[in-house]
Amino acid sequence: MKKRWIGVAAGVAVLGLVATGFVILTSPQDPKPHTPPPRSTAEVVRGDLSEQTLVQGNLGYTGERAISGGAGTLTSVAPPGSELSVGGELFSIDNRPVLLFTGALPQWRAFELGMERGPDVQQLEASLAALGYFWADPDDVFDENTRVGIRLWQEAMGREITGEIGMGEIHFAPGPLRIAAAKLEPGAQTAPGTEIVRVTELGKHVEINLKLAQQRLAVVGAPVEIELPGGAKTTGKITAVDPPREPEQSEQGGDTTPIVPVTVVLDNPDDAKSIDRATVRVSFTSETREDVLSVPVGALLALPGGGYGVEVVAPGATGTAGTKRVAVETGLFAGGLVEITGEGIDAGTTVVVAEA
Repeated sequence: MKKRWIGVAAGVAVLGLVATGFVILTSPQDPKPHTPPPRSTAEVVRGDLSEQTLVQGNLGYTGERAISGGAGTLTSVAPPGSELSVGGELFSIDNRPVLLFTGALPQWRAFELGMERGPDVQQLEASLAALGYFWADPDDVFDENTRVGIRLWQEAMGREITGEIGMGEIHFAPGPLRIAAAKLEPGAQTAPGTEIVRVTELGKHVEINLKLAQQRLAVVGAPVEIELPGGAKTTGKITAVDPPREPEQSEQGGDTTPIVPVTVVLDNPDDAKSIDRATVRVSFTSETREDVLSVPVGALLALPGGGYGVEVVAPGATGTAGTKRVAVETGLFAGGLVEITGEGIDAGTTVVVAEA
């Protein structure tokens, strides 16, 4: 009797397993419907398309150079970072200030009655006029008007009143200057030709070494865009393109591949006013296509027979319904866009863009 109950129980257990197995095999979860990859649309745009080439450059002040003094003891020097206009004091030797005057020619002779006429006289008189000590029209003749102007200036400056200006008493520069560095401290002994300060102009420029293959980008007068540290952007123009040369060893670590030095001047130096020196990125326009149709590169489809096409959304269709493929010819690729032409493709045409 006991054995019989064991058999019945075993049979029930087997039936339970079979039933359970049957339920698992015959009751699968309902499959989820297939979801196509997300897609968006964009309109074909007509306009100019430009290809940009991005290179690194070094931002700094323009025209850095040295100013030397005569023999004596350096008694004062303008602090680094200071900006000087006409009449500003660069430094003094034996307590005699050397002042900034405006002019393209350097001082190459003393100014005094009886000297030969010349453009340096005219720029001297123009500087005296800017300071308020000369009232005639500046010309290239040193006459009594010039002498009187010098005497008035000397009196105002507390100098010995002679009506003459000796060598080294003034320094001509085309415009205002900035003191980049003082090479000597007050108390130092100087001799003719001793470098006392290094100066720059107030403008900013970027020095760039293009590869020889990029030489076509370097066109004097061409505009560029400059990305400053922190991401701010400003503009500039190419002002100089030097002949190709081999780089200095320190520049390329021994690489002798020729480079093309290019100088870019900022249109608005105040955009980089707080930056002394920095590495920046410069964007050159390498090619421009005017009045063309373009779409995002993601709109291009590879066609089975070769070439490219786009999926055009029919007018009035919602989402991406009602589309058709249209073969297109591609042109310039630039900034994530591509130039296209194709049958029925015009500005405002809606195309499907595959999302990345």
